[in-house]
Amino acid sequence: MGYKSYAEFSLHSTMAASPEVVLSFLLEMSKVVRPKADQEFEAIRDFKREKSGEPNGELEPWDEAYFTWLMKSATYKLDSSIISSYFPLPQCIEGLKILVESLFGVTFHRVPLAPGESWHPDVLKIVLHHPTEGDLGYLYLDLKSRKGKHPICAHFAIRGGRRVSETIYQLPVVALVCNFSGSSLAPVRLNHFEVETLFHEFGHALHSLLSRTEYQHFSGTRVVLDFAETPSNLFESYAWDYRVLRTFAKHYSTGDVIPKELVESMVGAKKMFAATELQRQIFYALVDQTLFGEQTSTWRDTMAIVADLKRQHTSWTHVEGTHWHTRFNHLTNYGAGYYSYLYAKCFATTIWQRICQEDPLSSDTGLALRTKFLQHGGAKDPADILNDLVGSGIIRNCSGGIIPDITSLCEEMELMKS
Repeated sequence: MGYKSYAEFSLHSTMAASPEVVLSFLLEMSKVVRPKADQEFEAIRDFKREKSGEPNGELEPWDEAYFTWLMKSATYKLDSSIISSYFPLPQCIEGLKILVESLFGVTFHRVPLAPGESWHPDVLKIVLHHPTEGDLGYLYLDLKSRKGKHPICAHFAIRGGRRVSETIYQLPVVALVCNFSGSSLAPVRLNHFEVETLFHEFGHALHSLLSRTEYQHFSGTRVVLDFAETPSNLFESYAWDYRVLRTFAKHYSTGDVIPKELVESMVGAKKMFAATELQRQIFYALVDQTLFGEQTSTWRDTMAIVADLKRQHTSWTHVEGTHWHTRFNHLTNYGAGYYSYLYAKCFATTIWQRICQEDPLSSDTGLALRTKFLQHGGAKDPADILNDLVGSGIIRNCSGGIIPDITSLCEEMELMKS
């Protein structure tokens, strides 16, 4: 087909345009993140030595999750059961309702299902309605876990929007499917990771429901790969902002609003090992690019490739004899495209800081997001969308492709601090 690699084939129509541009971006991020990640590594190692009583003990890759959890718990005194008590599922759905009403002036209410319309009795059907524009689209919510249900959290576009005639618009229909656990005795209460996931997937849904394109092939999330995750990452920020959380996060038994101090501790814990977590994503993306990159004429030892990349681009050692990449299914689903999550994080952080942060629930914020961003779907060049929305500086050209500016993300995650 005239391409040097699957990566070149996959990326030719994206914002990045080529593997060389993606690698330039990833290597730049790796260099910026490394000093702070090394500091975090040393802090975890010292903590392990203190707790174990072994002053010369080394830090192993399997130590990371356990000791970072201990350090966050000791520093911020967080209790997951206390946090989840403020996020009963009905209140979280109420939070989505408040969000669309505040931002877009849109009502968000349940409508009855026709016989045979839904695939399970747990499914809720929601209509988004604008007071002057009428119905904007339909959303199915299938959020609770059940026996035999796939443990997935995802957004599905069932029908894209499109212009049928001058007076008729085919309304988009989407579904959010999650797997939140609960029972009749213990109603569903979400941990904050699940709340963030719900807002992430709702960002995808809003992209679909609020787009107004001529053709459904460009409707909503039908955009280039390295732009698709931007709305979802943007709406994750709403799940961390106290001004948003206080509108719906209320204790399941007392009705008390979530304390501001608790949210500040949650945010602090999130940032505590931000460089380590970002470094991991960079490593994953580099593995993806390398394995799908230009092939040599001889066989390649993929285990050696992964080990070399881990040594070069993370603060952690590789465990010989392990084959982590063989179970990383994003290598199949996002072949040569895993970097797009990092692109989206950069874009979304800049949009949040410049458009949303000052007043995240204002109608002015919503108007900008809807008219300059969400309504265009994939029918407008993403570079033009970003420049129209936030002005210059969010992207830069590089060898025929586009690279996000990483400054906002580094500032947000405090990666520049010593």
